[in-house]
Amino acid sequence: MTTTAIARPSRDSRLLGASMAFPASLVVLLIIMVPILLLFRYSFNRFDPQQMMQEAFTFENYVRFFSDPYYRDVFFNTVWVAGLCTVLALVLGFPVAYFLAKTQSRFKSLFIILLVFPLMVGNVVRAAGWMVILGNAGALNALLMGIGLTSEPMKFMYTPTAVVIGTTAVVMPYLILTLQSVLEGIDFSVEEAAQNLGAGFFTTFRRVILPIAAPGVAAGTMLVFILCMNAYATPVLLGGTGLTMMAPALYDQITRASNWPFGSALALVLVCATLLIATFSNWLIHRRYVKTMGG
Repeated sequence: MTTTAIARPSRDSRLLGASMAFPASLVVLLIIMVPILLLFRYSFNRFDPQQMMQEAFTFENYVRFFSDPYYRDVFFNTVWVAGLCTVLALVLGFPVAYFLAKTQSRFKSLFIILLVFPLMVGNVVRAAGWMVILGNAGALNALLMGIGLTSEPMKFMYTPTAVVIGTTAVVMPYLILTLQSVLEGIDFSVEEAAQNLGAGFFTTFRRVILPIAAPGVAAGTMLVFILCMNAYATPVLLGGTGLTMMAPALYDQITRASNWPFGSALALVLVCATLLIATFSNWLIHRRYVKTMGG
Protein backbone atom coordinates (compact mmCIF):
# COMPACT_ATOMS: atom_id res chain seq x y z
CA MET A 1 0.00 0.00 0.00
CA THR A 2 2.77 2.37 0.92
CA THR A 3 4.68 1.63 -2.27
CA THR A 4 1.59 2.22 -4.40
CA ALA A 5 0.79 5.45 -2.58
CA ILE A 6 4.32 6.71 -3.16
CA ALA A 7 4.45 5.63 -6.82
CA ARG A 8 1.11 7.16 -7.84
CA PRO A 9 2.13 10.83 -7.41
CA SER A 10 5.18 10.12 -9.50
CA ARG A 11 3.07 8.79 -12.38
CA ASP A 12 0.61 11.66 -11.98
CA SER A 13 3.41 14.20 -12.11
CA ARG A 14 4.79 12.63 -15.29
CA LEU A 15 1.36 12.74 -16.90
CA LEU A 16 0.93 16.35 -15.80
CA GLY A 17 4.31 17.27 -17.26
CA ALA A 18 3.51 15.53 -20.54
CA SER A 19 0.11 17.22 -20.79
CA MET A 20 1.66 20.64 -20.17
CA ALA A 21 4.38 20.05 -22.75
CA PHE A 22 2.02 18.68 -25.40
CA PRO A 23 0.58 22.03 -26.64
CA ALA A 24 4.02 23.60 -27.06
CA SER A 25 5.35 20.44 -28.71
CA LEU A 26 2.38 20.43 -31.09
CA VAL A 27 3.00 24.07 -32.05
CA VAL A 28 6.70 23.39 -32.69
CA LEU A 29 5.82 20.30 -34.73
CA LEU A 30 3.36 22.28 -36.86
CA ILE A 31 5.85 25.09 -37.39
CA ILE A 32 8.43 22.58 -38.60
CA MET A 33 6.28 20.11 -40.49
CA VAL A 34 3.84 22.38 -42.33
CA PRO A 35 6.54 24.18 -44.41
CA ILE A 36 8.25 20.85 -45.14
CA LEU A 37 4.98 19.29 -46.31
CA LEU A 38 4.30 22.33 -48.51
CA LEU A 39 7.76 22.08 -50.06
CA PHE A 40 7.21 18.36 -50.56
CA ARG A 41 4.03 19.04 -52.52
CA TYR A 42 5.54 21.93 -54.49
CA SER A 43 8.50 19.76 -55.53
CA PHE A 44 6.17 17.65 -57.71
CA ASN A 45 4.71 20.66 -59.51
CA ARG A 46 5.85 21.90 -62.89
CA PHE A 47 7.59 25.23 -63.51
CA ASP A 48 6.11 27.60 -66.05
CA PRO A 49 7.90 30.90 -66.85
CA GLN A 50 4.60 32.77 -67.07
CA GLN A 51 2.60 31.17 -64.25
CA MET A 52 5.72 30.28 -62.20
CA MET A 53 4.14 27.08 -60.93
CA GLN A 54 1.63 24.70 -62.43
CA GLU A 55 -0.02 22.14 -60.21
CA ALA A 56 1.00 18.65 -61.34
CA PHE A 57 2.57 15.45 -60.07
CA THR A 58 5.85 14.91 -61.85
CA PHE A 59 9.33 13.75 -60.85
CA GLU A 60 11.06 15.95 -63.40
CA ASN A 61 12.51 18.27 -60.73
CA TYR A 62 14.23 15.37 -58.98
CA VAL A 63 15.33 13.91 -62.32
CA ARG A 64 16.86 17.27 -63.19
CA PHE A 65 18.76 17.40 -59.92
CA PHE A 66 20.23 13.89 -60.18
CA SER A 67 20.98 14.16 -63.91
CA ASP A 68 22.55 17.64 -63.89
CA PRO A 69 26.32 17.45 -63.11
CA TYR A 70 26.29 21.03 -61.78
CA TYR A 71 23.79 20.33 -59.02
CA ARG A 72 25.41 16.99 -58.19
CA ASP A 73 28.70 18.85 -57.72
CA VAL A 74 26.94 21.44 -55.57
CA PHE A 75 25.52 18.67 -53.39
CA PHE A 76 28.82 16.82 -52.97
CA ASN A 77 30.65 20.10 -52.29
CA THR A 78 28.13 20.83 -49.55
CA VAL A 79 28.60 17.40 -47.94
CA TRP A 80 32.39 17.72 -48.20
CA VAL A 81 32.52 21.20 -46.68
CA ALA A 82 30.05 20.27 -43.92
CA GLY A 83 31.98 17.11 -43.03
CA LEU A 84 35.34 18.91 -43.03
CA CYS A 85 34.01 21.77 -40.88
CA THR A 86 32.49 19.29 -38.43
CA VAL A 87 35.79 17.41 -38.07
CA LEU A 88 37.75 20.64 -37.64
CA ALA A 89 35.28 21.95 -35.06
CA LEU A 90 35.57 18.67 -33.13
CA VAL A 91 39.38 18.57 -33.23
CA LEU A 92 39.76 22.24 -32.27
CA GLY A 93 36.80 22.42 -29.89
CA PHE A 94 37.29 19.26 -27.82
CA PRO A 95 40.42 20.55 -26.00
CA VAL A 96 38.59 23.79 -25.17
CA ALA A 97 35.56 21.91 -23.84
CA TYR A 98 37.85 19.58 -21.88
CA PHE A 99 39.62 22.55 -20.31
CA LEU A 100 36.36 24.28 -19.39
CA ALA A 101 35.00 21.07 -17.86
CA LYS A 102 38.08 20.46 -15.69
CA THR A 103 39.11 23.97 -14.74
CA GLN A 104 38.37 25.26 -11.27
CA SER A 105 39.48 28.79 -12.12
CA ARG A 106 37.41 31.69 -10.86
CA PHE A 107 37.50 32.99 -14.44
CA LYS A 108 35.55 30.01 -15.76
CA SER A 109 32.35 32.05 -16.06
CA LEU A 110 34.26 34.69 -18.00
CA PHE A 111 35.60 32.05 -20.38
CA ILE A 112 32.07 30.77 -21.01
CA ILE A 113 30.77 34.30 -21.59
CA LEU A 114 33.53 34.90 -24.14
CA LEU A 115 32.54 31.63 -25.81
CA VAL A 116 28.84 32.51 -25.92
CA PHE A 117 29.40 36.11 -27.03
CA PRO A 118 29.96 35.29 -30.76
CA LEU A 119 26.56 33.57 -30.79
CA MET A 120 24.96 36.94 -30.05
CA VAL A 121 26.35 38.32 -33.31
CA GLY A 122 24.71 37.44 -36.60
CA ASN A 123 26.43 35.20 -39.13
CA VAL A 124 26.57 38.07 -41.62
CA VAL A 125 28.54 40.23 -39.19
CA ARG A 126 30.94 37.40 -38.40
CA ALA A 127 31.40 36.67 -42.10
CA ALA A 128 32.13 40.36 -42.68
CA GLY A 129 34.82 40.13 -40.01
CA TRP A 130 36.44 37.22 -41.84
CA MET A 131 36.28 39.25 -45.05
CA VAL A 132 38.37 41.91 -43.33
CA ILE A 133 40.87 39.28 -42.21
CA LEU A 134 41.07 37.23 -45.43
CA GLY A 135 40.78 40.00 -48.03
CA ASN A 136 43.61 40.98 -50.36
CA ALA A 137 44.26 44.01 -48.16
CA GLY A 138 43.24 42.15 -45.02
CA ALA A 139 45.06 41.40 -41.80
CA LEU A 140 46.29 37.95 -42.86
CA ASN A 141 47.91 39.17 -46.07
CA ALA A 142 49.40 42.15 -44.24
CA LEU A 143 50.94 39.75 -41.72
CA LEU A 144 52.31 37.40 -44.37
CA MET A 145 53.85 40.26 -46.37
CA GLY A 146 55.10 41.89 -43.18
CA ILE A 147 57.14 38.83 -42.15
CA GLY A 148 58.35 38.26 -45.71
CA LEU A 149 56.54 35.01 -46.54
CA THR A 150 55.01 36.52 -49.67
CA SER A 151 55.69 39.58 -51.79
CA GLU A 152 52.11 40.04 -53.05
CA PRO A 153 48.66 39.42 -51.58
CA MET A 154 47.50 35.81 -51.62
CA LYS A 155 43.96 34.92 -52.68
CA PHE A 156 42.00 33.68 -49.66
CA MET A 157 38.61 35.25 -50.34
CA TYR A 158 36.06 33.50 -52.54
CA THR A 159 37.72 30.13 -52.14
CA PRO A 160 36.65 26.88 -50.44
CA THR A 161 39.32 27.56 -47.80
CA ALA A 162 37.61 30.80 -46.76
CA VAL A 163 34.24 29.03 -46.52
CA VAL A 164 35.70 26.24 -44.37
CA ILE A 165 37.43 28.71 -42.04
CA GLY A 166 34.38 30.94 -41.67
CA THR A 167 31.89 28.10 -41.22
CA THR A 168 34.08 26.31 -38.68
CA ALA A 169 34.39 29.51 -36.65
CA VAL A 170 30.59 29.96 -36.71
CA VAL A 171 29.70 26.44 -35.51
CA MET A 172 32.54 25.76 -33.08
CA PRO A 173 30.91 27.44 -30.03
CA TYR A 174 27.87 25.16 -30.37
CA LEU A 175 30.08 22.08 -30.30
CA ILE A 176 32.18 23.32 -27.39
CA LEU A 177 29.13 24.11 -25.25
CA THR A 178 27.57 20.71 -26.02
CA LEU A 179 30.76 18.82 -25.19
CA GLN A 180 31.40 20.84 -22.06
CA SER A 181 28.00 19.95 -20.59
CA VAL A 182 28.73 16.24 -21.15
CA LEU A 183 32.34 16.34 -19.94
CA GLU A 184 31.33 18.08 -16.71
CA GLY A 185 29.28 14.99 -15.84
CA ILE A 186 32.32 12.72 -16.06
CA ASP A 187 33.99 11.55 -12.87
CA PHE A 188 37.58 12.50 -13.67
CA SER A 189 38.81 10.14 -10.96
CA VAL A 190 38.72 7.43 -13.65
CA GLU A 191 41.30 9.46 -15.56
CA GLU A 192 43.51 9.61 -12.49
CA ALA A 193 43.05 5.88 -11.94
CA ALA A 194 44.12 5.12 -15.51
CA GLN A 195 47.21 7.29 -15.14
CA ASN A 196 48.06 5.62 -11.82
CA LEU A 197 47.94 2.28 -13.63
CA GLY A 198 50.57 3.49 -16.08
CA ALA A 199 48.50 4.89 -18.95
CA GLY A 200 49.84 8.03 -20.57
CA PHE A 201 47.78 11.14 -21.26
CA PHE A 202 46.92 10.27 -24.85
CA THR A 203 46.16 6.63 -23.99
CA THR A 204 43.88 7.78 -21.16
CA PHE A 205 42.18 10.25 -23.43
CA ARG A 206 41.66 7.70 -26.22
CA ARG A 207 40.67 4.72 -24.05
CA VAL A 208 38.81 6.42 -21.17
CA ILE A 209 37.70 10.02 -21.76
CA LEU A 210 36.72 9.83 -25.42
CA PRO A 211 34.54 6.68 -25.10
CA ILE A 212 32.71 8.13 -22.09
CA ALA A 213 32.17 11.41 -23.95
CA ALA A 214 30.86 9.63 -27.07
CA PRO A 215 27.18 10.64 -26.50
CA GLY A 216 28.21 14.29 -26.29
CA VAL A 217 30.41 13.94 -29.36
CA ALA A 218 27.48 12.40 -31.24
CA ALA A 219 25.07 15.16 -30.19
CA GLY A 220 27.55 17.97 -30.87
CA THR A 221 28.72 16.71 -34.24
CA MET A 222 25.15 16.07 -35.35
CA LEU A 223 24.14 19.64 -34.46
CA VAL A 224 27.22 21.13 -36.12
CA PHE A 225 26.87 19.02 -39.27
CA ILE A 226 23.24 20.10 -39.69
CA LEU A 227 24.22 23.76 -39.27
CA CYS A 228 27.05 23.39 -41.81
CA MET A 229 24.87 21.64 -44.38
CA ASN A 230 22.31 24.44 -44.21
CA ALA A 231 24.75 27.37 -44.02
CA TYR A 232 23.84 30.30 -46.26
CA ALA A 233 25.39 33.63 -45.28
CA THR A 234 28.96 32.39 -44.80
CA PRO A 235 29.22 30.48 -48.13
CA VAL A 236 27.69 33.41 -50.03
CA LEU A 237 29.90 36.10 -48.51
CA LEU A 238 33.16 34.15 -48.27
CA GLY A 239 32.75 31.71 -51.14
CA GLY A 240 31.19 33.93 -53.80
CA THR A 241 31.34 32.17 -57.15
CA GLY A 242 34.31 30.10 -56.01
CA LEU A 243 32.10 27.63 -54.14
CA THR A 244 28.35 27.10 -54.36
CA MET A 245 26.52 25.16 -51.67
CA MET A 246 22.98 23.81 -51.52
CA ALA A 247 21.35 26.53 -49.43
CA PRO A 248 22.43 29.42 -51.73
CA ALA A 249 21.57 27.31 -54.80
CA LEU A 250 18.00 26.62 -53.70
CA TYR A 251 17.60 30.22 -52.54
CA ASP A 252 18.57 31.43 -56.02
CA GLN A 253 16.05 29.09 -57.64
CA ILE A 254 13.20 30.36 -55.47
CA THR A 255 13.98 34.10 -55.31
CA ARG A 256 15.81 34.86 -58.57
CA ALA A 257 14.53 32.25 -61.00
CA SER A 258 11.12 32.03 -59.26
CA ASN A 259 11.32 28.28 -59.88
CA TRP A 260 9.50 27.11 -56.75
CA PRO A 261 9.12 23.48 -57.84
CA PHE A 262 12.82 22.93 -58.48
CA GLY A 263 13.82 24.99 -55.44
CA SER A 264 11.47 22.89 -53.31
CA ALA A 265 13.04 19.72 -54.70
CA LEU A 266 16.51 21.03 -53.79
CA ALA A 267 15.28 21.86 -50.30
CA LEU A 268 13.83 18.36 -49.83
CA VAL A 269 17.03 16.73 -51.07
CA LEU A 270 19.05 18.88 -48.66
CA VAL A 271 16.79 18.09 -45.67
CA CYS A 272 16.66 14.35 -46.35
CA ALA A 273 20.39 14.04 -47.04
CA THR A 274 21.26 16.00 -43.91
CA LEU A 275 19.03 13.87 -41.70
CA LEU A 276 20.23 10.59 -43.21
CA ILE A 277 23.93 11.40 -42.95
CA ALA A 278 23.63 12.88 -39.45
CA THR A 279 21.53 9.95 -38.21
CA PHE A 280 23.93 7.40 -39.68
CA SER A 281 26.94 9.14 -38.12
CA ASN A 282 25.14 9.34 -34.78
CA TRP A 283 24.33 5.61 -34.99
CA LEU A 284 27.97 4.76 -35.70
CA ILE A 285 29.21 6.77 -32.72
CA HIS A 286 26.61 5.28 -30.36
CA ARG A 287 27.38 1.78 -31.66
CA ARG A 288 31.05 2.38 -30.93
CA TYR A 289 30.13 3.75 -27.49
CA VAL A 290 27.97 0.72 -26.58
CA LYS A 291 30.65 -1.67 -27.85
CA THR A 292 33.41 0.09 -25.92
CA MET A 293 31.48 0.47 -22.67
CA GLY A 294 30.09 -3.05 -22.92
CA GLY A 295 33.54 -4.50 -23.56
